[in-house]
Order: sequence, then structure tokens, then C-alpha cells
Amino acid sequence: MFQNIAHVGPQPIGFLLIPKFSSMAFFSAVEPLRVANRLAGKPLFSWRALSVDGEPVEASNGMRIMVDGTLDEAVSLPTLILVAGFDPALYETRPLLSHLRRLSRAGVVLGALDTGVHLLAKAGLVGAGPVTLHWEAEPAFIEEFPDIAVSEELFEIGPRIFTCAGGTAAMDMMLYMIGRKHGSALAVAVSEQFIHDRIRNADDHQRMTLPARLHSTNRKLLAVVRAMEANLEQPLESAELAALAKITVRQMERLFRKDLGVSPGMHYRSLRLERARALLLQSDMAVIDVAFATGFSAASVFSRAYAAHFGLSPRDDRRRPGYLGAKA
Repeated sequence: MFQNIAHVGPQPIGFLLIPKFSSMAFFSAVEPLRVANRLAGKPLFSWRALSVDGEPVEASNGMRIMVDGTLDEAVSLPTLILVAGFDPALYETRPLLSHLRRLSRAGVVLGALDTGVHLLAKAGLVGAGPVTLHWEAEPAFIEEFPDIAVSEELFEIGPRIFTCAGGTAAMDMMLYMIGRKHGSALAVAVSEQFIHDRIRNADDHQRMTLPARLHSTNRKLLAVVRAMEANLEQPLESAELAALAKITVRQMERLFRKDLGVSPGMHYRSLRLERARALLLQSDMAVIDVAFATGFSAASVFSRAYAAHFGLSPRDDRRRPGYLGAKA
């Protein structure tokens, strides 16, 4: 963690911007540092935006950000944070991964926002984890790196590597680090400047709670949906789901119709297809492997269900701009 590294003067932090990075995550990380300096009345932190080649980098929202230098300059920094977003695998070049390994050997603490952990994992720098990343990218990451533990937490901080889910969670992580280095009073004051009424802990979950997402507090319904979400690769039978909630299949069907407006089967299939789309668009898994990973017995069955749900076939979805394997 950058707060544990002795340094005379402002603590320098580098941000390596990966093309299509999340500007929300980047600014959520930088702005608390700026405000901490202002409230302290002296420079506690300094920061530099870097790119691999020193050229401006385009964020996922189309903004082009000027940088202060190249990745070569990161060796002089105690901390370097990778800021990524969509399709980090497009930018995992051998020179970049080798450079990250050299920085780690040189003692630079490496962090990652959003999907930046993908590059650290490809470089072999995260060990067994745990790490965290944006929940939407989690399924593809787990498929590619099954031996790395992934948590649902907002951020994970280890002695040499720290990771963050991105978005506004980057602000919570920086507030936590500011508090550790300069005291909780300053962290709270910075938080209040952003009308951020609570500094979330690392173990706060990324997503809304299941009751909030489903707009239902029915415990039996929630038990069934949790079981569905935990068993996407090998779907459970209706009788098994109902038994988990200690209700009959007919009671379960009435409950789903009443609270969600769909049958249990339709809701379960939607969950599997949403997971399938995340795997399809955020990994290079073959379509048949995506089908098997989400409980479909054959590619043809999967393709028909996918097209009915999303309005286009899995292969056509991958041809759209934005897929990590799409040609520019």
C-alpha cells in the first residue's frame, strides 16, 4: 500500500491509463488526493498520468486524456496503479507484461482499478489472490484464471498488490488509504467535500443487495434466486429449487409470477444468458464453451436461446464494436 512506503515530501503515485479505461474510476481515485492536499494546506500527494508510449489515451467514454510521460518513468515511483475498463486483454502485449514484472522486481507497489487486475494476472503478479474487479467482468476473469481467488469486495489490499472494483469504489479505497496515512479526520473531511456521506469499507459488496435488485423481501423467493445464481453452470431442477426454500414447485411458480412477473424457469434462463453474454463479450472463450459454462447442452440450443433473449446470435453479438476480439 502506498501509505506504508517512506517518502520525503508529497507521496508520488503513477496512474497507467490503458485504452478504453474507466474515467469514473480514474477521477474517483485522483480527486480525493487533490482535495486532501487542499484541506491539509500542503501537498501530501502528487500524481502522474502515464501511458505505455506517452501518447494521449482515450477513455471508454471517448474523452482523450493527456499524460505526463511513458511507462518507462514508473520505475521512479513507489506506486503505480493500472486503470483499465473494457477489453483489457486487447492491450496485454508482451512488452507491457514484461515491464510490469520488472517494476514489481524493482519494488514498485502495483495496484489496479476496474479490470486492470487482468493485466497483473497475465503478468503472473497476483499469486493466489484474493483480488477484486468490476462484478460484470468477474465471470470471464474466473474462467481465465481459475486458480486466483476473486472476492466481491470493493477493494483488496495486499502487501505488494492492491485491486479495486473501479467506479466510485476507487474513491472509497483512496479515502481508506488517506485515512491510514494521514488520519481518519482528514479522510472524513475529504469525503464530505464530495457529499459522500459514508466511507464504505473494503468488505462492502459491489452490487445492490438481492432484495433491492429484485424489489422483493420474500425470504423464500430470495432463497431460490440465490440458489439459481450459485448454480448457473449446472442448473438445478425445479423440485430441487423449491425444496431449498421448503415450498412446493407450484408455490414457487406462484411466488415468481407474483413478485417478478415471470416463471422460475424464465428467470433462471435469463440469469444464465446474462452470464453467458458477460463471458462471450469479455473473454475469447469459444461459443460452445460459453454454452457449457452456463448450463446449455449444445451450441444450437444456446444460440437459439441467446437470439431470442438478446435479438441477435452469439457470433453476431461478438462482431459488434466493443468485443475484445473485434477488429478496429
